[in-house]
Amino acid sequence: MKKHKYYPWIVVGLLWIVALLNYMDRQMLSTMKSAMMIDIEELQSAANFGRLMAIFLWIYGFMSPVAGMIADRINRKWLIVGSLFVWSFVTLMMGYCSNFQQLYILRAVMGISEALYIPAALSLIADYHTDKSRSLAVGLHMTGLYIGQALGGFGATVASSYGWEVTFHWFGLIGIAYSIILILFLKDMHSGLIRQITNTTEEKLSAKSMFGGIGMLMANISFWVILFYFAASSLPGWATKNWLPTLFAENLNLDMAEAGPLSTFTIAFSSFVGVIAGGILSDKWVQKNIKGRVYTGVIGLAMTIPALLMLGFGHNLFLILSGGLCFGLGYGMFDANNMPILCQFVSARQRATAYGIMNMTGVFAGALITSFLGKSMDGGHLGYDFALLSIVIAAAVLLQLFCLHPKVNNKTDE
Repeated sequence: MKKHKYYPWIVVGLLWIVALLNYMDRQMLSTMKSAMMIDIEELQSAANFGRLMAIFLWIYGFMSPVAGMIADRINRKWLIVGSLFVWSFVTLMMGYCSNFQQLYILRAVMGISEALYIPAALSLIADYHTDKSRSLAVGLHMTGLYIGQALGGFGATVASSYGWEVTFHWFGLIGIAYSIILILFLKDMHSGLIRQITNTTEEKLSAKSMFGGIGMLMANISFWVILFYFAASSLPGWATKNWLPTLFAENLNLDMAEAGPLSTFTIAFSSFVGVIAGGILSDKWVQKNIKGRVYTGVIGLAMTIPALLMLGFGHNLFLILSGGLCFGLGYGMFDANNMPILCQFVSARQRATAYGIMNMTGVFAGALITSFLGKSMDGGHLGYDFALLSIVIAAAVLLQLFCLHPKVNNKTDE
């Protein structure tokens, strides 16, 4: 099947559902806070809720480089299948929690399992797709993340009708069932457990080989630039994932059962449009200008600057929704081109590791902003601090525009 000319797009389709489940399972906790805090009193504190969200990010971040190094060396199919099964089982078990400590431990385990997915999935998609379709393929996969985020926003709605315990149970069972489908239909480009990239099995699995790859990345100045702008953009990226429902509820005086779906759907819809538009534009632009992917990412990030100001200072439906739509559109254009831009500076044998390091850096930034905004919420100035993130994004835009100078569309081993 994997030799069929349409199979690269089948891979995107299969992984699209995994991406949806990935973000749906992690996102719905943020919208079910009101329902859960009736039974788990510790969640009534915004600071405690921030801790619960942050532990996922810290564990996820620490695991990301390890996940990338593993994905560069063993069959990515089994990493993806195992990751999906474990985080879905964790979601199922969260429905049985009776105290904050149990939730805290399960959220940490979810961080470990979900970290294995993104580096493996994006490197697999990048291998299956050429320069003419790579950004669009990555963008299509990213729409799964955004739709999952939107569906996660309905967690509060479902919980209000059936209870938060039942909601966790059903979402967990769906993921476990889909992991069986992946076993049957998903294929890596390399057969066997060990990927055929380096010369010997001993070299592939040795610690020297694994950490030597990181050393090569750290010597790449362009990778440092990519790392910085990815981390900077992750601040508002994670802020919107974890705190936008709360911001909508506060600024528009809405119940969380209404604010959750409204906020997540707004971002998901506009991000969906953004990754498709950004993917198509980038794939066409790079054929005419080697810096086309970089320019597309710059345009996208620049759009999030006015969006953050509207989200932070807006107190009517028009401004808040306009800010959400503008942010999602711009961030989607940026998001569709992260791995394709990385492919211009990092060879295939190191891409999962590189993206794992990027993920770690971005997630650590996200963990800091999540905890910080928890304190902002308790202090009553959440919107103001949201708007201040636009300054960081402006710096990232300038760095990306003036410091990245790709020479090829697809970096190969030298």
